[in-house]
Amino acid sequence: MATTSTTGSTLLQPLSNAVQLPIDQVNFVVCQLFALLAAVWFRTYLHSSKTSSFVRHVVATLLGLYLAFFCFGWYALHFLVQSGISYCIMIIAGVESMHHPMMIITQKITGLAYEIHDGMFRKDEELTPSQRGLAVRRMPSLLEYVSYTCNFMGILAGPLCSYKDYIAFIEGRASHMAQTSENGKEEQHGKADPSPNAAVTEKLLVCGLSLLFHLTISNMLPVEYNIDEHFRATASWPTKATYLYVSLLAARPKYYFAWTLADAINNAAGFGFRGYDKNGVAQWDLISNLRIQQIEMSTSFKMFLDNWNIQTALWLKRVCYERATFSPTIQTFFLSAIWHGVYPGYYLTFLTGVLMTLAARAVRNNFRHYFVEPPQLKLFYDIITWVATQLTISYTVVPFVLLSIKPSFTFYSSWYYCLHVCSILVMLLLPVKKSQRRKSAQENVQLSRAKKFDERENSLGQNSFSTMNNVCNQNQDTGSRHSSLTQ
Repeated sequence: MATTSTTGSTLLQPLSNAVQLPIDQVNFVVCQLFALLAAVWFRTYLHSSKTSSFVRHVVATLLGLYLAFFCFGWYALHFLVQSGISYCIMIIAGVESMHHPMMIITQKITGLAYEIHDGMFRKDEELTPSQRGLAVRRMPSLLEYVSYTCNFMGILAGPLCSYKDYIAFIEGRASHMAQTSENGKEEQHGKADPSPNAAVTEKLLVCGLSLLFHLTISNMLPVEYNIDEHFRATASWPTKATYLYVSLLAARPKYYFAWTLADAINNAAGFGFRGYDKNGVAQWDLISNLRIQQIEMSTSFKMFLDNWNIQTALWLKRVCYERATFSPTIQTFFLSAIWHGVYPGYYLTFLTGVLMTLAARAVRNNFRHYFVEPPQLKLFYDIITWVATQLTISYTVVPFVLLSIKPSFTFYSSWYYCLHVCSILVMLLLPVKKSQRRKSAQENVQLSRAKKFDERENSLGQNSFSTMNNVCNQNQDTGSRHSSLTQ
């Protein structure tokens, strides 16, 4: 892979070079701008109060397929094949089976499969509150399914949304309820349909600034310069750390642009309303994918991840983390790597992310409570953790940008794998506190065993002592098998 020249002057390239975008990126921007106009038309002329859900489903699907064919030609048939086959599998197999548009469709298919499974094949008491709130109680029709997976608002860049939220939007129920809360209930309100114009305008302004930053600044600070031979040999450690941070900072605006534009398109169509805040202001962040201020001011690894690619993080939580029987953090990071694609850099990034997450969790659990009071000490702690978080995030995601094995290892070796080593030492030396999730899971298992035992005891009534003894032994065997699986 080519790197920049050894002279620092070559980092400053003319703006005319910076604005030469590949044709696929131009097509993407053109299609998204078309989708924005179509979204305004959709909300104005095909509002749920003026037309049927059937028409809204058909139009949203046809416009989405048109955009897919415009961008990808006949390769867009892959969308239909994947969606159609997956729909048949969900019906025949009872929903046990389960580049960027395909990633979004994969999220929607797998997420919907679990939501249908939760709603039709599991008991309510077996579900978490969030699973119960998102559970789908009937099999979607083919039109509803294709509209959900291929609608024009999200086919190119998402963001991901739940099936129930999308159907509520199409049927005109979204403006009369808030987002499903953690306890699975929907909060109703009787206000008129809110206008998304202010939210859309604000997000388009963010898009414009992000695009301007990307076209003028990002190419001046390439991530590849971190592995430039002359830079590695001559730069001091403070210079290396500073350039690492600013180069990754400069790489983020293209994501800000794409995700914020996608969010604005959905809002322009009337989708994404989450209810009103305590001041009565409409909130249009139901399916927002990032919070820029929180990202740039993150003081912990978790805070960064919670505000970056939010809908994907929720998808990973719903389909993997909450359902994993062991090492949920490792399983979730590994699934994320597989979902992103086949480049080795993805796997290096997410494997490194596992170490950083576990180490950061250990440090936070062991030291943060010492720095809560007084405010001056808390401020000092926040500054230190901000520097550490931004540097750690940048160090972790370099392979994600470089993609290939050799340049990724070149970068890590130039840093002597120092953060990898520090993370391993932290996990070995600091005591690990049992997470609340693990505690709750164990308590639920114990309560479930006790409840089953009581039910069996009551059903046996006046049966013989030998029968009762067999039931107790069977219950103990079940418990031991569960214990062996979770160890």
